[in-house]
Amino acid sequence: MYSAMTDKTLTCADCSQEFTFTASEQQFFADRQFSEPRRCPTCRAVRKASRGEAGNGGYSNGGYASRGYDRAPREMFSATCANCGREAQVPFRPTGSKPVYCSDCFTAQRSRY
Repeated sequence: MYSAMTDKTLTCADCSQEFTFTASEQQFFADRQFSEPRRCPTCRAVRKASRGEAGNGGYSNGGYASRGYDRAPREMFSATCANCGREAQVPFRPTGSKPVYCSDCFTAQRSRY
């Protein structure tokens, strides 16, 4: 049975200000099985921005570019495309349990869905 959600007022764990957790946000969080937010949108944005800075373990640049390091070349593996039979280079070791596609067939396969 569908129950209509209504806007909720929550209190931010960081700044103690009240903020509205809208019905549509609640549905978005519920669909993805996320818990309710503990921080207001402003504090979430500040926290997210601080995680992206170099030295904070952020992922924005892989943690390398700002320190002058180059990423090692990605190891590629040969496989036979399950669709067209051509040789494909993939960034993982194929196990044979799932089909592997060349880049052209992968793109065509993905565009169907």
